Amino acid sequence: MFVSGHERAAVCELSAIVPVYNEEESIPHLCTRLFATLDGLGKTFELICVDDGSQDGSLSVLKSIAATRPELKIVAFRRNSGQTAAMMAGIDHASGDIIVTIDADLQNDPDDIPALLAKLDEGYDVVSGWRKDRQDAAIRRNFVSRVANRVISRISGVDLHDYGCTLKAYRRDVIKDVRLYGEMHRFIPIYAAWMGACVHEMPVRHHPRKFGKSKYGLERVAKVILDLLVVKFLDRYLVKPIYVFGGFGLLSLAISGLICLFMIWLKFVEDVSMIQTPLPILAAMTLLIGVLSLLMGILAEMMVRTYFESSGRRSYSVRETINFKDH
Repeated sequence: MFVSGHERAAVCELSAIVPVYNEEESIPHLCTRLFATLDGLGKTFELICVDDGSQDGSLSVLKSIAATRPELKIVAFRRNSGQTAAMMAGIDHASGDIIVTIDADLQNDPDDIPALLAKLDEGYDVVSGWRKDRQDAAIRRNFVSRVANRVISRISGVDLHDYGCTLKAYRRDVIKDVRLYGEMHRFIPIYAAWMGACVHEMPVRHHPRKFGKSKYGLERVAKVILDLLVVKFLDRYLVKPIYVFGGFGLLSLAISGLICLFMIWLKFVEDVSMIQTPLPILAAMTLLIGVLSLLMGILAEMMVRTYFESSGRRSYSVRETINFKDH
């Protein structure tokens, strides 16, 4: 059961979210360090650990710690659903006005959390960690990550050095409406920036992995890029999909028309029969693609309008209103 906005303030000020997958050895050390840091903040807090269908004893270890520390709350998945789903579950169950996310593998340093919160106090809405001295494989992880981060920054328009760092701090109001799928948890700062939030990046410490092994491989890069394209599309064209499908459709129709003109020129100027070339088939294909794209654009427009009307959502987001009376 989720906590309402009025009840939330009375529950806690800070929610720390930790996605967990097969981290049985790391959990006791992580919880010890996290509780030491959170206890020293002088804020009411909760620590939410989301067990992502771990196949080792991670859940049992979490339960044993929760028996002595009621601040530790556990969300256990029936099966492995991925880090993004675990992050989304943590956000859904969080009751704090400030949300901090951190990995369970001890590579992020809990001692950096106070610095993140201090930046929030300066007026930022999102503070993202930057593993400036990253302790991972030089080529397979570090180099690939740097390339991916540059591509993401270029496409999104939000310039960050390290999208993959889980250690981040958010104000609840900037992420409360975010829904995450695929590998999109790393794109929360992009969502927030597009909604007008003030995003800051700061260097944080990064330690070599002590227990277990990384759960990620190079195949994740392709997934991240594809998810970014979806995010970019949803940001720019969610309420006007006809601009994408219609634009492509008109381009295809224009190409079909040019091919037809070229065939006529070949026939009457060069005396080349059009059936001797692949141009008739190409013209027919581009014509068909153009017509289908236009029809898909119209269908997408109908679906978008149905979505907004049926869900009661608006195509805009209001930060605040001033001098308006309650209706």
